[in-house]
Amino acid sequence: MNRYQHIIGQTQYYVFLLVVALLPFPQIFLRYACGAWIALWLLEGRWLNKSNFQSSGPQNLLRIPFLLFGAWFVWKALSGLWAEDTGSWVSQMERYVAFGLVIPMGLWGLNRFYDWRKAGRVLVISCVSAIPIYILLITVLYHHREYMDTLQWQGWNNNLEDWFTFFSENITVLKHRLHLCAVELFGAITAYRLYAHRPVLRFGFIAVLLSVIPLSASRQSILTAAALIVIAALYALPKRHRIWYGTGILVIGAALGFGLLKMHPRMQQFDMSNITKLKEVHYTHDIRFNIWGAGLQHPHDYLWTGLGAGQSWQYMKERYTELDMPYYAGREFNCHNQYLEETIELGIFGLMLFLLAWISIVRCAPDSTRQTAWMFTMLFVMNMFTESVFGHFDGVVLWAAGMMFLLLEERTRRLESDTEREQ
Repeated sequence: MNRYQHIIGQTQYYVFLLVVALLPFPQIFLRYACGAWIALWLLEGRWLNKSNFQSSGPQNLLRIPFLLFGAWFVWKALSGLWAEDTGSWVSQMERYVAFGLVIPMGLWGLNRFYDWRKAGRVLVISCVSAIPIYILLITVLYHHREYMDTLQWQGWNNNLEDWFTFFSENITVLKHRLHLCAVELFGAITAYRLYAHRPVLRFGFIAVLLSVIPLSASRQSILTAAALIVIAALYALPKRHRIWYGTGILVIGAALGFGLLKMHPRMQQFDMSNITKLKEVHYTHDIRFNIWGAGLQHPHDYLWTGLGAGQSWQYMKERYTELDMPYYAGREFNCHNQYLEETIELGIFGLMLFLLAWISIVRCAPDSTRQTAWMFTMLFVMNMFTESVFGHFDGVVLWAAGMMFLLLEERTRRLESDTEREQ
């Protein structure tokens, strides 16, 4: 590595750390950091210098997820040929360009300066520091109520449910609730793997990071956190005991979880018997079944090849109008389900490529990183049920950063194994 590559490579790594540090915060600065990171990666010459390939020998299976995501990305790009609104297609492709760039980044490797443990510590510390900062920002909003929706102050009783509503609504103003919780959960996964030999730090960080989930009132993130805890518990058990203990953990967890979730104000919104009250308190948009039902009204419109990338917004708008759902008029016509959005835009073929790519992350991961792959995949797979994760820039960046962490952890463990064998 010459002096030019040394300087650029080292600078690139520090910019990557900046991207990781900005993940939990509002995305205005994250865009610029990501642009600088990718530009430096290109300047280093990774397009031509392929000497640092991430997976070698028997671990070439790691190529498969990238190739499948690449095929899905190409299908999404080609869908512009039959998309009616090319402007929406171009807009979406700009957001999805990270998929096109992260594939060669993952395949051709990151330079030798990339340290998984240091990046992990930056992620965990930034996630922890984000919690008091968001609380501070929301406190400012509380004292400047003119910037907020006045409807939420109607009938304010200063009780627990009102405060949960206030916090959850305004965390969306600062950064989308789902993505904040997803990054916090990603930080918890990293802390779990990073501090395996320091239990005090390990459980301390995890407890702090998970505390933001109930505060943000994200129902899906509560369920996702429970699933991650079950996966971690199963991996901690001996293989011969996993079935029996795993069944016990699931039963006890389901019983406790059901009781706790019924007490959560946001979970009470699933009570469809009181639809009039839901409309009065402005919660109609939280009824995901209505949204998904609208998108599934005429599946023959998009079943095989889809309508083209970026077309789901207009399609959902037409379905809302057809079903006379006036509440959504003038608002974002989001599918609130990544799988439904992929089906509408890319059809069954595109959805199959998308699902195969996610399955391959776990199936192709080496044993040393299988647990991380399971937890990382579960984080996204569950959140994609209630949100179009990749319709947001920060959702795409989180995916890209997560894959880099998975590759870096695999490389670190491979190098450590090689060193042990040499000794």
